[in-house]
Amino acid sequence: MPKFSYVAMDSRGKETKGTLEVANQNEAIGRLKEMGFFPTKVVEADKTKDKAEAKAKAAAKAAGRKKGSLDFSIKIPGFSGRVKSKVLTTFTRQLATLVDAGLPLLRGLRVLEKQEKHPTLKQIVSELGLGIEGGSTFSEALAQHPKVFNRLYVNMVKAGELGGVLEVVLARLAEFMEKAQKIKGKVIAAMFYPCAVITVAVAILAVLMVWVVPKFKEIFKDMLPGRDLPPFTNLVLGISDAIAHHFFVTVCVLAVAVVAFLAFVRTRFGRRIFDKFKLNMPILGPVITKVAISRFTRTLGTLVSSGVPILQAL
Repeated sequence: MPKFSYVAMDSRGKETKGTLEVANQNEAIGRLKEMGFFPTKVVEADKTKDKAEAKAKAAAKAAGRKKGSLDFSIKIPGFSGRVKSKVLTTFTRQLATLVDAGLPLLRGLRVLEKQEKHPTLKQIVSELGLGIEGGSTFSEALAQHPKVFNRLYVNMVKAGELGGVLEVVLARLAEFMEKAQKIKGKVIAAMFYPCAVITVAVAILAVLMVWVVPKFKEIFKDMLPGRDLPPFTNLVLGISDAIAHHFFVTVCVLAVAVVAFLAFVRTRFGRRIFDKFKLNMPILGPVITKVAISRFTRTLGTLVSSGVPILQAL
């Protein structure tokens, strides 16, 4: 029978390591649960040795490369890696499982900190543990990282702490985030084809404006000497000349226009105007309205069912 190395926690949160001789990984996990342990890592012993040897070789190579060289890596505040929603969802689900299994919150955070591969989230989890050790509640520690944990996350955790049902709230929060991920994936998949069509259309339009339309200008001059062209035709020819002969200036103007639009939309007044425009669009308006209502009701229902007062939830 193959041997499996395991890392598990007992009911007091103490970490235990060892090996088991079983047929497969599932049997090893079942055996550990029967023994009263909560397994956090179960791998085949031979594979563990191979991985350890590979890591040792990689570390030796890296040390050889770095020997005699300087490390110029610089961390700029505000430009550190972001935590993707998928990574945060996985963290929430794992924390909910650990707390539901009876592991103390602080011990669960330390376990996840050791296993976390995302550097930014690993640092944040470490700071959460330090905050709890310093006397802060879990929700207060989460509130110190608003770029990662939004108000919905913090308020639900706070309600779970007050009601003594933190494991239930974390499970609901993980379920909510997983559903949001699925909806986001469906929307992205549905928008792929229209975006591809728009990209191809813009590329074709650019080719027409740069190479095809100028040819028509020469034809019009030969066929209609001394005559005025219609205003719309003159407009198209003028745009074509601007793109063909002043390409860099045109790109700069478009870039400035896009940046100005994004800056305007980020303001409260601009956001309100843009949202009103989206809601009043002929075809997409009703769809956007239904999506917003669905998101609002789902979020409100999750908050209220988790014990957040209705006024605070609104």
